[in-house]
Amino acid sequence: PRPIGHLRQSHDLDAQHRGVALFQVMGLSEMAYWARVHLDIITRFGRFPHRNPVLGRVSTAAELAFLKAGGFAG
Repeated sequence: PRPIGHLRQSHDLDAQHRGVALFQVMGLSEMAYWARVHLDIITRFGRFPHRNPVLGRVSTAAELAFLKAGGFAG
């Protein structure tokens, strides 16, 4: 079985929601905070924009603006 931390790395919205819920139920407030940050990014972009260069993906204008404004960078 995979550790629950992998849920935060997923591009799947259901996995992101499960991660937030599990961390909250477990009382891991700092992990729940970061899980919500990841959920927000996946909700907005469907992927993690900071991974685009290493994965050879072209960033959208919205993703570039998010990263330039200090958005989550991994």
